[in-house]
Amino acid sequence: MKQIITTSGAPKAIGPYSQAVVHNGLVYCSGQIPLDPASGQVIDGDVGVQTGRVLENLKAVLEGAGSSLTQVLKTTVFLKDMDEFARMNEVYGRYFVEDPPARATVEVARLPRDVRVEIECVAVAG
Repeated sequence: MKQIITTSGAPKAIGPYSQAVVHNGLVYCSGQIPLDPASGQVIDGDVGVQTGRVLENLKAVLEGAGSSLTQVLKTTVFLKDMDEFARMNEVYGRYFVEDPPARATVEVARLPRDVRVEIECVAVAG
């Protein structure tokens, strides 16, 4: 049976999807973009600033599921411009210091609301 996760600590879904779903001991987090949870607006700043907001949003969703960033098994990072990889990676590394998860990073033509970065993840629940 699946459990739908919703938390006010992260932006509300802007479409027909859940912030996360827990099933069989895993948390499947939808991609987060750099939206301010309170206003629902895209935050200003470069890819580093936006990456920080995205990871704070993911952290909130994971905590809402009873998990945490330390329990993340895999992330997928979607970048608007692969030339911004180093800056994204610098900020990303601050959130995953020890035993970082597996990761794929891909450049995409466009992201929702024309943001610079989106990240999704799968983590161990509880």
